[in-house]
Amino acid sequence: MYTMKTDPYRHQLDAWSASRDAAFYALFMEMGTGKTKVAIDTIGHLYERGEIDSALILAPKGVYDNWVSNEIPRHLPDHIPRHVVRWQANVTKAFENEMQRLFHARMRAPRNEKVTGLGVFVMNVEALSTDRGKDVALAFLKEFPKNIVVVDESTTIKNRNAARTKALIKCSALAKYRRILTGSPVTKSPMDLYAQCAFLHPRALGFDSYFSFQSRYALIVQRKMGHRSFQEIVGYRRLDELNTKLERFSTRVLKKDCLDLPDKVYLRREVPMTDEQRGAYEQMRRQAMVLLETGELTTTQSVLTQIMRLQQITCGHLKTDDGELRQLKSNRLDELMQVLEEVDGKAIIWATWTHDIQQIAAALAKEYGKDSVAKYFGETVDRQPIVDRFQDLDSPLRFFVGQPRTGGYGITLTAATTMVYFSNSYDLEIRLQSEDRAHRIGQKQTVTYIDLVSPKTVDEKILDALRSKINLANQVLGDDPRDWLAPA
Repeated sequence: MYTMKTDPYRHQLDAWSASRDAAFYALFMEMGTGKTKVAIDTIGHLYERGEIDSALILAPKGVYDNWVSNEIPRHLPDHIPRHVVRWQANVTKAFENEMQRLFHARMRAPRNEKVTGLGVFVMNVEALSTDRGKDVALAFLKEFPKNIVVVDESTTIKNRNAARTKALIKCSALAKYRRILTGSPVTKSPMDLYAQCAFLHPRALGFDSYFSFQSRYALIVQRKMGHRSFQEIVGYRRLDELNTKLERFSTRVLKKDCLDLPDKVYLRREVPMTDEQRGAYEQMRRQAMVLLETGELTTTQSVLTQIMRLQQITCGHLKTDDGELRQLKSNRLDELMQVLEEVDGKAIIWATWTHDIQQIAAALAKEYGKDSVAKYFGETVDRQPIVDRFQDLDSPLRFFVGQPRTGGYGITLTAATTMVYFSNSYDLEIRLQSEDRAHRIGQKQTVTYIDLVSPKTVDEKILDALRSKINLANQVLGDDPRDWLAPA
């Protein structure tokens, strides 16, 4: 009998009970409801039953490190021996040694004899777009056929023509058990479902090809543009039938239906710095100055200025001493867009820097339409209409992009249950006030808070400082300790 290391919520236990022995299954659980724990408990359960001895976990860049450093240690029972290896894009001696240990330790066991210990290989799903990543994943599955393959945030494989999707379909053929995890399986169109479900099983939805699936559920008209003719999807049909098919191999969990969730759930998405950012960051950190490739010099006159400069670098830009703004290649905006693709309903995005607010709003307008986003910062003149439109559930305004120092006080934004911190400040009052824009009277659901963090940078230092301040405040005021800013 499998014993969980961490106590599940009722909805997690229900999802695990329904899915734990299935050859393939989809956990369509909204962000913040704990789908990762369900997947890890499934891995533990199948290992203890002798059904699997290895797991390949694929997740986006901002998530896969979290499986290694937080999720597996937190939820996988301590009595299960494991060897966890994290993928590295750059070939290093340490990584090669880890892979050899993983392969050799398990290959020493005689054939047909149970291998002691669970082998876990965690990769970022983007690696499957490369030949090396695809080859290593396939080699792992071929060597250890008693496996499970888990795809976290499976909307990353919704494009059936993408190299990573094609590679993952090949992995699926070598997988004994398969799982996909996402809160929003349909981000733009019901057609998003085909590739995700094809990974689970070639005929999970009952079709041999995408085009037969499309013709069943999409309304298509023939268009002409000049001499070119093409098919355009103009609507959808038989969606009740499609939903019935999905229910056979999936569980859908929404935050609003989880009465046992805490009032606030904190998540963290890691954003690796680019080489350009890392170089500028290290120079700034060590020398309190950075010489940009353009030859312009940026210096720091105080510790606070240095911290500000370091944080700007993690966000992907830097202001030089002559006032010029220089853009640095960064993954942060891409990670934010990935996060928001997984979110249902309205969302609030807080950013410290005006430049970031402008960049975020432009990206959202391009992706979702100009009416989907509004900016709320120092230069915003007509502010109340923005709040009114955001609070109107029938309004197309979905994303509130604001500066917490401006928008973090005195307004109500309870239409949102998701809040993303693109960046933070050291000011505890600003953080708490901004959190309470959505978590206040009128909010009937759990609010999920997501911090974008570049590991081993000032981002982590700021969160540590905020956590220390809240703990001190609790001690002074005699409040109960709060699990604040700790990832769920």
